[in-house]
Amino acid sequence: QNHVISIPDPNVTLAQKCKPFPVEFVVRGYMTGSSSTSIWTQYHGGVRNYCGVSLPEGMSKNQKISSRPILTPTTKEEAHDRPISPQEIVDEGWMTKEHWEYASEHALRLFTRGQELSRRNGLILVDTKYEMGLSKMVKFCSSMKFIPLIHPDTGSNRAMRNGWKREREPENVDKEFLRLWFRENCDPYKDETLPKAPEELVIELAARYIHLYEIITGQTFQCPEPGKGIMEQYAIPLIYLSIDRIKRLGLRIRSYQLHQVHGSRWFRIEEDRISQDPTPQIL
Repeated sequence: QNHVISIPDPNVTLAQKCKPFPVEFVVRGYMTGSSSTSIWTQYHGGVRNYCGVSLPEGMSKNQKISSRPILTPTTKEEAHDRPISPQEIVDEGWMTKEHWEYASEHALRLFTRGQELSRRNGLILVDTKYEMGLSKMVKFCSSMKFIPLIHPDTGSNRAMRNGWKREREPENVDKEFLRLWFRENCDPYKDETLPKAPEELVIELAARYIHLYEIITGQTFQCPEPGKGIMEQYAIPLIYLSIDRIKRLGLRIRSYQLHQVHGSRWFRIEEDRISQDPTPQIL
């Protein structure tokens, strides 16, 4: 399960509050990537044991790694993500052994399913990352959830299946081209101020995501109405919708707050589980 309760609008997700694990579950099917933690960068630099996975000699870029995908987790740290093995995750206290085994099994199963769906649409799901956390919807009982989204364009690399060749760079339909531009024009991990990406690259990125949406869903992308911000269209209706939904889940709303971060507004609801009162009061 994931943490989504409902999606009242494509720009709005009502979700359960979870405590995330400080680990990203990166699943890979191919020897590729350009970031410092990508499997190809590490392999090209001489690494043969990556996140606890032994890699054979003689592999080339864009080669399929094995008959089954592999899981290469990274830590989520303030300075920089760090590749880490399953044993290190447990030994260093990032997760318990039970939580790791459950999460890793489901990450691999979900990636396999994503690959199957991608093949049906002429795509290759090259790699992706999952985040998971614990949701305590019932007092003293936690359940593990996928957060935030599953196989999103921003966290997955995809390529056209008929354009995947080991001898040359594949026809990607993801953000990799923009990542390469930043790598050529700055050091994204060390520079305090990053250059502004050219407008044509931003437009190209939007076009690729729209193209992916239409390929995967089989639907025509509907552009939002120009000139109207999300607050004008959805803020108050969303608040009442959320209150109604949370009441039906048996939760009490202590308070809600509107926030503005980087030009976007959102609200947070503090909630408690109601054990006896079937008609909780909205404070």
